[in-house]
Amino acid sequence: MSNTALKIAYKPVGLLLGAGAGLVSGLIFKQVWKVAGHDDDAPNATDQDRGWPEVLLAATLQGAIFAVVKAAVDRAGAVGVQKATGRWPD
Repeated sequence: MSNTALKIAYKPVGLLLGAGAGLVSGLIFKQVWKVAGHDDDAPNATDQDRGWPEVLLAATLQGAIFAVVKAAVDRAGAVGVQKATGRWPD
């Protein structure tokens, strides 16, 4: 399989993995926030009753969790493609 064909074939796989990573990271964040925030719902940036520290902490945790989960899923997908095709997807 040529590099161009591999890139084209990997695009839909990468999109599906990215969507899955978003769902998984959202579920993980909700569980972490229940423990860290002592509340079922994380604050939105526009929640009038929540302060800056709480809103920024929630955003920081959510971003960090998303980045770690996305990197792990992307890496696992690339390793899987390499095992299946013998080439690393670029």
